[in-house]
Amino acid sequence: MNKKIIVALDLDNINKALKLVKDLKEEVYAFKIGHEFFYNFGINGYLKIYNICPKIFLDLKLHDIPNTVQKGLKAILKLNPIFTTIHISGGDEMQKISALKNNKKTNILGVTVLTSLDEKQTLKYYKEKKVNILVKKFAKYAKRNNISGLVCSPLEINIIRKEVGEEMILVVPGIRPKNKSKGKKDDQKRTLTPKEAINLGADFLVIGRPIIESKNPLETIKKINQSIQ
Repeated sequence: MNKKIIVALDLDNINKALKLVKDLKEEVYAFKIGHEFFYNFGINGYLKIYNICPKIFLDLKLHDIPNTVQKGLKAILKLNPIFTTIHISGGDEMQKISALKNNKKTNILGVTVLTSLDEKQTLKYYKEKKVNILVKKFAKYAKRNNISGLVCSPLEINIIRKEVGEEMILVVPGIRPKNKSKGKKDDQKRTLTPKEAINLGADFLVIGRPIIESKNPLETIKKINQSIQ
């Protein structure tokens, strides 16, 4: 089976996280560690996950002046994640410095526009009403600056593929399985089903709450895997 799912361990309970990794590791491509987990449990928590499954997407979304991002990436690369992230909106110099950190173990991904933002927000903060136009611009800049791949919503996969071709890795959050209704805490605005995202050209799907909050995470992920084969 060609594994496509990255499970987001957005948890403040390390025992639950460790159990999920043990239970799901044979069914997934990798696990994503983001702010909630990393700020709660730090490098020691990261290493506990890594020792069970070394394929980790360390999603810290660096966004700072180029020198600071460069030093941050230097520290991150010591942990050997398969992916880590920067914000494309950090500018050309920051992207170029980050791209130099790409190596055989770690790919630097550029975050385009957060999946929680809609057209009202992009107009307010980026002076661009059309989200897809903004994402297309960011994708073009990232390709020009030799970033390995992009994080984007499923609704922009098609426009990004047309802009950057097939060589860039597309890691896609904002995935909601079919028949999975959005909960009150769901802040994702631009979503599609796993099958729809894969058909459009996503390389990997980041899925968190629909799996980790389900009554049977293993059964849930098996159903998702079946739906995208």
